[in-house]
Amino acid sequence: MTRPDTTRLVMKFGGTSMGDLERIRRAARIVAAEAATGKKVAVVVSAMAGKTNELVAWTDGAGPAGAGLPLSDDEYDVVVASGEQVTSGLLAMTLRNMGLNARSWMGWQVPIVTDDAHARARIIDIPGETLGAAVDAGEIAVIPGFQGVTTDGKITTLGRGGSDTSAVAVAAALECPCDIYTDVDGVYTTDPRIESRARRLNRVSFEEMLEMASLGAKVLQTRSVELAMAKQVPVRVLSSFIEPDENGALPHEAGTLICDEEEIVEKRIVSGVTMSRDEARITLLGLSDRVDAPADVFTRLAEANVNVDMIVQSQARTANTVNLTFTTGRRDAVRAADIMKAAQGDLAFEEIRVDEDVAKVSVVGVGMRSHAGVAQTMFKALADKGVKFQAISTSEIKISVLIDAAYAELAVRALHSAYGLDAL
Repeated sequence: MTRPDTTRLVMKFGGTSMGDLERIRRAARIVAAEAATGKKVAVVVSAMAGKTNELVAWTDGAGPAGAGLPLSDDEYDVVVASGEQVTSGLLAMTLRNMGLNARSWMGWQVPIVTDDAHARARIIDIPGETLGAAVDAGEIAVIPGFQGVTTDGKITTLGRGGSDTSAVAVAAALECPCDIYTDVDGVYTTDPRIESRARRLNRVSFEEMLEMASLGAKVLQTRSVELAMAKQVPVRVLSSFIEPDENGALPHEAGTLICDEEEIVEKRIVSGVTMSRDEARITLLGLSDRVDAPADVFTRLAEANVNVDMIVQSQARTANTVNLTFTTGRRDAVRAADIMKAAQGDLAFEEIRVDEDVAKVSVVGVGMRSHAGVAQTMFKALADKGVKFQAISTSEIKISVLIDAAYAELAVRALHSAYGLDAL
């Protein structure tokens, strides 16, 4: 996308915003306010909060396919995609009750074309001509998020948080901005539940948001930010718990715009502090010091689709051995440990230790590229609070440390203050 078509707009409402009929009516009033300004609107909706979990439980209760039959992943998608179908129909009905021309579009009707990786499909294409013509003619298109269709007509789902990705993909197809309405009013310097002095950011770069999303910020799903950056779709995060004023206008000075770095005039050294408790540390003690040992370890994990983040190697007490520590998501820890134990003879290590009582705390900011002393500030702030770190990983615009989980919130508050984020 070169220059977005600002006469069109994609709006997305999450599960909390679709939680019941009254919240759907509020979402409809927000949509109506945008349509009243002359915008050509498409709306992407999630299922009601909690509904997808209920549907997944039903599929679990139905049980696996019998011997000799293919897996039921395709039928799983048929079931769990129905939650968004319900909310898209209800929102379209509510808009019609308000006198607006609205219609629901299922994923196969748009179409949102995906690959055939059921339950975790990726969008291949969204031909925007038919949908674009409909919204340009004044129809409010209501589209279920999270779902798509394969080239041979089977329903797919995009994985948890996939409605954000659906919304950005539709906006890319329509070559327009995307407003994501959620239960927070923007992107904050850190989680306000941890630090009461957290500040809402007016603008965040795509790269910063991508790092924050992958490091524990829950505002947007990582794949949606990747897609927005690749397609240059401006994304604004807004609260769905607002109402149009007496003139029918929305408070658009609120929210956070996620955009290209070049559109941010004053680049902060650090824009945010994030925390993730979904971490586990695995240490292989007394691993053979042969040159290919680490490659052997991480090849086995990669083949099992276990994602590894931080890696630290240190000399062990035993001659010709090392201690190799790495982190992975907590949900993958047991599987990773089982893979290592099964290969203990081949890998030649003495002992494995797994610690899930850890957290990852990170600072993120595009200003790191051009400012020295960012790491020194971080480590001094942690040292002043007596917080020891166990591992470090860095990129051009972030520094992450692994610490004891008990110190996670203390570390977040200390870093938030050290970088002056409470004074923005």
